[in-house]
Amino acid sequence: MDDAPVIEEGAEDEAPLPPPRRIAYRHRLPTRVWHWINALTVFVMLMSGLMIFNAHPHLYWGQFGANFDHPWLSFRGRPIPGWATIPSTYNLAAARRWHLAFAWLLSVPLILFVVTSVLNRHVQRDLEPAADELKPSHIWHDIMQHARLRFPTGDEALRYNILQKLSYVGVIFVLLPLMVLTGLAMSPAMDAAWPWLLDLFGGRQSARSIHFICAALLLAFILVHLLMVLLAGPINEIGSMITGRFRIAPERPEP
Repeated sequence: MDDAPVIEEGAEDEAPLPPPRRIAYRHRLPTRVWHWINALTVFVMLMSGLMIFNAHPHLYWGQFGANFDHPWLSFRGRPIPGWATIPSTYNLAAARRWHLAFAWLLSVPLILFVVTSVLNRHVQRDLEPAADELKPSHIWHDIMQHARLRFPTGDEALRYNILQKLSYVGVIFVLLPLMVLTGLAMSPAMDAAWPWLLDLFGGRQSARSIHFICAALLLAFILVHLLMVLLAGPINEIGSMITGRFRIAPERPEP
């Protein structure tokens, strides 16, 4: 008679151990340094900019804009609260000093980061979307994956998805440069030195409106970015932006 198979006691109840998580080097040093400088700078500039906006909370298009002109957007009677501004009490002169001082911390590191990222091929390797990624079906698939909170796992977690690429490229190469250029266009000294800035944006008041719109879009990006960090795992995500090392979740099995 054949021997019956031997089954160890309790073996049928043992579940396979999950695969160990790997650690990968995710962010280069220039990216990490620029990220934290930019995080501080953008928050200070947004808050000081809101104090400046409180001095005349109306936006216009064209060359001119004064109390008797018709604004396209007005916050009359609804000033930005002190907890959201720098300084917290009304002080236009101090707000301008804060804003201009940190404008250098925004502009110079931005230029250095872009140049460095092009030279070390970070832009071409990590941020440039592939043709297949730009297909509407692929973009929609990524949107639905994020809506279901199904974040990338395995080696896929080391690559930016198309939503990240589009948002990062939009911020780095569109929003931030526009904020710098429109900020320069609002300076009388720069208008005298570079009069083409006023022609480029259709007047100082148009530049001010574009500056405000870019700031609002940048704030929206920051809020979505922070939400995604919290949902994806803040310890791992923030830690990787400090040390550069990222703990990769095991690849999710296909349904």
